[in-house]
Amino acid sequence: MFAERLAETSRIAQACLMEAIPATGPMTEPMRYAVAGGKGLRGFLVLEGARMLGVPETAARFPAAAVEAVHAYSLVHDDMPAMDDDDMRRGQPTVHRKWDEATAILVGDALQALAFELVCAPETGPAEVRVALARTLADAAGARGMVLGQALDIAAETAAVPLTLDEIIALQAGKTGALIRWSAAAGALLAGEDPEPLTRYGRALGLAFQIADDVLDVEGDAGTVGKAVGKDADAGKATFVSLLGLEPAKSRARELVEEASDALSTYGLRAETLREAARFVIARDT
Repeated sequence: MFAERLAETSRIAQACLMEAIPATGPMTEPMRYAVAGGKGLRGFLVLEGARMLGVPETAARFPAAAVEAVHAYSLVHDDMPAMDDDDMRRGQPTVHRKWDEATAILVGDALQALAFELVCAPETGPAEVRVALARTLADAAGARGMVLGQALDIAAETAAVPLTLDEIIALQAGKTGALIRWSAAAGALLAGEDPEPLTRYGRALGLAFQIADDVLDVEGDAGTVGKAVGKDADAGKATFVSLLGLEPAKSRARELVEEASDALSTYGLRAETLREAARFVIARDT
């Protein structure tokens, strides 16, 4: 059930994004290229949380597309030479390799702006819902969330002492976790319900997702993963695997999946697809 739902929600978010990207102009092709592919997990979390709480897909598709736009922008910028300097993303050349660095910067800028256009679409709901979504997305994406995590990650590369486990958890709570937490809670904001259970779910899910990423960097195949692997170890970078060990890291990820599932207890069987998503996060090979 989860695999089918993930594919369905990915199509919904992608279609909404493609409709929103300008139909013509110099940014059309590189923006479409940047958002193509990927798992669509963040959009899934928005759409599935909304479905579970009775929010129409016609409303939820806009914030689902918005968070996928923010995620895509972050990847475009993260891949650039000044940051991670990657040549491949989602099995194809990164935006700055296919075009150039200036285009990649502008694609990221345009996708970030587009995200807030989408989340504020009238179809999303009443003004107070749109304001709540926009404010919390800005917080998750900015200097208290994703950007903070990215800044900490860059600083760690030149630090004299490797990060501790607590410092890595704090870093990844921003870099990877912030958008996942927002995506998980968005359905509750759309429904006007308490977002705390879904926020707790998203917090555990985000950390499990990052541990799984660290495991894939060790065990994954570049052709399957769609990007370079082994870079963290080559750079001597502290990760969950380097600090905990491979098997203890996998064990911690499984514990986090249980935490995520427990957070959904208030929703009963309605949340089963979200529970499946948590199990998927640590079983994936991409």
